[in-house]
Amino acid sequence: MASSSPTVTTLRRNGADILVEALERCGVGDVFAYPGGASMEIHQELTRSPTIRTHLLRHEQGEAFAASGYARASGRPGVCIATSGPGATNLVTALADAYLDSVPLVAITGQVPRYMIGTGAFQETPVVEVTRPITKHNYLVLDVDDIPRIIKEAFFLASSGRPGPVLVDIPKDIQQHMAVPSWGTPMQLPNRYIARLPEQPATDLLEQVIHLAAEARRPVLYVGGGCSASGDELRRFVELTGIPVATTLMGLGNFPSDHPLSLRMLGMHGTVYANYAVDKADLLLAFGVRFDDRVTGRIEAFASRAKIVHIDIDPAEIGKNKQPHVSICADVKLALQGMNALLEGSIGERNFDYRDWCSELEQKRIEFPLGYQTFGEAIPPQYAIQVLDEMTNGEAIVATGVGQHQMWAAQYYTYRRPRQWLSSGGLGAMGFGLPAAAGAAVANPGVTVVDIDGDGSFLMNIQELAMIRIENLQVKVMVLNNQHLGMVVQWEDILYKANRAHTYLGNPEKGSVIYPDFITIARGFSIPAVRVANKSEVRAAIKEMLETPGPYLLDVIVPHQEHVLPMIPSGGSFKDTILDGDGRTLH
Repeated sequence: MASSSPTVTTLRRNGADILVEALERCGVGDVFAYPGGASMEIHQELTRSPTIRTHLLRHEQGEAFAASGYARASGRPGVCIATSGPGATNLVTALADAYLDSVPLVAITGQVPRYMIGTGAFQETPVVEVTRPITKHNYLVLDVDDIPRIIKEAFFLASSGRPGPVLVDIPKDIQQHMAVPSWGTPMQLPNRYIARLPEQPATDLLEQVIHLAAEARRPVLYVGGGCSASGDELRRFVELTGIPVATTLMGLGNFPSDHPLSLRMLGMHGTVYANYAVDKADLLLAFGVRFDDRVTGRIEAFASRAKIVHIDIDPAEIGKNKQPHVSICADVKLALQGMNALLEGSIGERNFDYRDWCSELEQKRIEFPLGYQTFGEAIPPQYAIQVLDEMTNGEAIVATGVGQHQMWAAQYYTYRRPRQWLSSGGLGAMGFGLPAAAGAAVANPGVTVVDIDGDGSFLMNIQELAMIRIENLQVKVMVLNNQHLGMVVQWEDILYKANRAHTYLGNPEKGSVIYPDFITIARGFSIPAVRVANKSEVRAAIKEMLETPGPYLLDVIVPHQEHVLPMIPSGGSFKDTILDGDGRTLH
């Protein structure tokens, strides 16, 4: 039985029991799991744990996305457990998502017994080989005595440096093998990994950054997901310097989007004024970012007038896509703390006067605000999100799937704090929203979590309605239902003269009927659900959703012709920005 044991014990226990105590010793309080033949031993021991709650999702991809939502919303590593074979391979998409978005995950998989590995046994897959390119590290446990050390290492690797997923594959006979655990065994990590962990940033480099900022006339902060642990330090840096801030999709909330110096999101569907600022900047302070193609467009044209300072915890990102003039490989939090200390020690000695620049950007904000058209009682999707923002006072945790609804949620909801926005950024994995919302709700008991989803994305993991109902989580699902694969439809409109190539998700034989019927499906899971199709109904419907205890589904019917704007086409630059148009245009 798993328990809080002293470092030295003579009690022989099976490997699964040792594993569960190892998780307890790493501070794990929640695991997301789905049992199977090769992981049954682990689940048996989990039932005896006094501190770990096991959350039963209804698909392994759902459990791994839930663990990701938990990690993103809390900053603590998420833990998921799956069986061998298809159970393990069902984790792959979520592991790739966590790898690209730098999310700390520990995935534990059962494996066939050691003597059967390589024989093509029932439900055997070489998951270590399959996941090697999309994890920070992975393990195949071949000795029960290694479990305490490996689990300790897995959590250290997942959380240190640039966070990411780690997989631990445990054969069934190892889970059953009896041993006396040794909890004091030290980690055995390669020296090259320890050597690559960033140190305290050098003061002279931080002084150089401050000097560049004082010399600049048009500086911009370009802030990404790497700043999720340094929101307070970032706000203080902006207070001390007055430099305007543009955030990436992954960086939403790391700087309050309603702050006077916020330019909101930059990139393909960013605000015109954020992209204008980067295009005209003479100094770009890139903190915790990787110069992703959806931000930069044509890389040579991105910030082409600016000196670039890049601060990132991962040395592999420095100069990978865009060569900086000054680079600092460091934890952004430590770098900001260091610069803030230097600035606070020399208040009045440095000149940060960007009034003309900020006035210029404010004019662009007035000239090119985010906006949309209305057509009678048809519900603009942007309007539904604005009403949700207003009625939650921008305080809800928001998860999304991937597509148009994701971009509208990024544009029209107000994010005031880190870890408030949960979305699959790098991988763009549809089906992320509902399970991620479930994980976030587990990490934040009692906090309202809203999954703003599209009908296509929602359908991919709709089975997780079961989990949020059984656990009575405060998860609200608002589906922006246009009966189409919306973002692909938008590209079809722009690139292929609106020729529809398998992007209609409804029933072609009954085009006037909403299909599938999410209301009936939700009620099958005992979740209250309502559909609205008229703009005048939206406010009351959202009010009812938020006031109803526990899970709720609101199906909002929106026009499929709506486009996410502004838009810089893939491979384009600021001058190529599309400001208007939609699927109602004849081609």
